[in-house]
Amino acid sequence: MRQEIINKLNEIEKKEDVKIIYAVESGSRAWGFESIDSDYDVRFIYVRDKNEYLCLEEKSDVIQLPIDDVFDISGWDIKKALKLLYKSNPSLLEWFASPIVYKETKEASYIREVIPLYFSQKKLYCHYQRMAKTSLKYMNKDKVPVKKYLYILRCILSSQYIVHNKKQPPIEIERLIECELPNELREHMNKLLMIKKNSNEKKYVDHISSLDEFIFTNLEERDVSSFIDGETSWEPLNEVFRKVIEKNSDDMF
Repeated sequence: MRQEIINKLNEIEKKEDVKIIYAVESGSRAWGFESIDSDYDVRFIYVRDKNEYLCLEEKSDVIQLPIDDVFDISGWDIKKALKLLYKSNPSLLEWFASPIVYKETKEASYIREVIPLYFSQKKLYCHYQRMAKTSLKYMNKDKVPVKKYLYILRCILSSQYIVHNKKQPPIEIERLIECELPNELREHMNKLLMIKKNSNEKKYVDHISSLDEFIFTNLEERDVSSFIDGETSWEPLNEVFRKVIEKNSDDMF
């Protein structure tokens, strides 16, 4: 499957006349709890020829392949990606923490170097808390979609990691469990993971009272005024942008 994904990325480069500088798996496969019928969520960052960025008319800054049962493949233009990094965009930060990398060029390392500057404890913490709360509606029935159960728990563990470590959390569920989940809950959590990995995406499970208690206890409001925000200057990102398009003008186009 890896080679098939790489082939699709190569086809995108040819069809769209772009260079993909970074491509990863995101979503459940990167998190470590894919189902037997999970699709492949591939995300990438691409760059166009320098002259394309000097035109008055703007091209789309997103490339999206048609979604099917197997693949969900889309990417952002380098300019869009850097603008979102300025805002400490959670999706972009997770892409650069993915353990499944399909392509990474020298240009991607320029982005990786400045990520710590723009990491915002406050924004990422609030993102994970908000995502968990949004999914709470699935907890109001007798049975819970195991997918949503794990989504909520991953978000809570991620937000707890930020509180305790003041840095970006890992995205792999096993690492989050090791760092943030109390020992007495790990057997229940591992049971959920086993069910998820051996079932389809629509599998439901009974409530686990100890995990439910952990969820609601850790969704209490927290004062985030002391959390550190990221860099406010655009210049490091401007420098990355200039380096990336200059390198690609020299090397690729």
